[in-house]
Amino acid sequence: MKTSIAKRVIAVAAAGLISASAVAQEKASSLDELLQMVRNSKIAESKEHKQREAQFRRQKANQQALLTQAKNTRTAEEERSARLEAKYQEQELQVQQKREQLEERMGSLKELFGHMTSTAGDLRATLETSIVSAQYPGRGEFLDQLIEKMNSQTKLPTIEEIERLWFELQRETVESGKVVKFTDTVIKPDGEQVEQEVVRVGNFNLVSNGKYLEMNDAQKMAELIRQPDGEYLSMAENLQSATSGFTAFGVDPTGPTGGSYLKAMINSPDIVERWHQGKLVGYIITAVGVFAMLLAIWRLIVLSGVNSKVNAQLRDSTPNTNNPLGRVLAVADENKGIDGETLELKMEEAVLKERPAIESGLNLLKIIAMVAPLLGLLGTVTGMIITFQAITIFGAGDPKAMAGGISSALVTTVLGLCVAIPTVLMHTVVNGRAQRILHILDEQSAGIVAENAERK
Repeated sequence: MKTSIAKRVIAVAAAGLISASAVAQEKASSLDELLQMVRNSKIAESKEHKQREAQFRRQKANQQALLTQAKNTRTAEEERSARLEAKYQEQELQVQQKREQLEERMGSLKELFGHMTSTAGDLRATLETSIVSAQYPGRGEFLDQLIEKMNSQTKLPTIEEIERLWFELQRETVESGKVVKFTDTVIKPDGEQVEQEVVRVGNFNLVSNGKYLEMNDAQKMAELIRQPDGEYLSMAENLQSATSGFTAFGVDPTGPTGGSYLKAMINSPDIVERWHQGKLVGYIITAVGVFAMLLAIWRLIVLSGVNSKVNAQLRDSTPNTNNPLGRVLAVADENKGIDGETLELKMEEAVLKERPAIESGLNLLKIIAMVAPLLGLLGTVTGMIITFQAITIFGAGDPKAMAGGISSALVTTVLGLCVAIPTVLMHTVVNGRAQRILHILDEQSAGIVAENAERK
């Protein structure tokens, strides 16, 4: 308060100095006039100072009154706080007594409400995942209020709410054994919402227009993007068109949210998708396998033609140069007069000339049969490296993701074996056909050499 008054006195003094300076700045014609102007200015300033001093005293009195009022208010609030504290303690004792009285009167109802709370919670979880809710939406909304009342200290559930809990339990049990039709909104794979007839098979599956449905996160019926095989779709159509009797239908026993088994089955990649999982190494193995099959088939066709010509030559005594045996026999006819050793060398040379053409492609088939599994192993190793890198980055919290990566890595091993096994079999068949022809050539050349030795 004293500091405030001092500040105001300083302000008044400053104002007086400013006024005197203003007087000095006015023009005076003589010293007497200047003296009179200063005297008038001092009188005016003295009057103004008195007015301001009176105002300061009034404000000081008002501030003292406000201070006194604030002290009185604080005293009154302290007394009120003490009264409220005493009243609070008194009411707290009354609340404790009422609670004891409530618990005593509830008796076995408290245990009953505990069981009902547990039952209502289980039913709420069941209704959230039940496909029966597609036909009867909003069944579990009252359960939240019921659970809140049974856990409350001041509210009690009504008989109607308890009876409804029993009714919903019974309805869920009864409806899970029915096959019913109803009309509702179905979300198509492209996002379009259509009103159409839906068939609910108990608490297991939903079908509409021959397509399987699922309950999405928003508890709406949506058509599965990928459907099972056509056999199951025809069963769904037959079920929807049936009016009575028994109809075969592919039920997913894992139920109620559209079926985890059904989802796993339709989400399993087909043969083409599995093949694409092999990526670059898988494409290379496939190309090598196709080449091996074409080579084996081509060699088998060529050797079959050569074999038929050789068989025809065996029945004909005249050499024909359109087949290996005919060319070997032609060499024998050209060298009838030579000695046995020279003839034998000539015949062996003729057979050796025919061998490369007959055995052409066999070594390549054998190499492919050995290399294909190694390519598959290469793809598996590289796939496992990628899988472990993903685990390093994202962690191993999702076993399904790890299993998917490992499964993709093993596809190349399967492709390698699928190429190697048929290639080995084809190599065996083609090699057998070639060895039969070579055996005939060796046998005929040895016979010619023996006949020539007997004539000598």
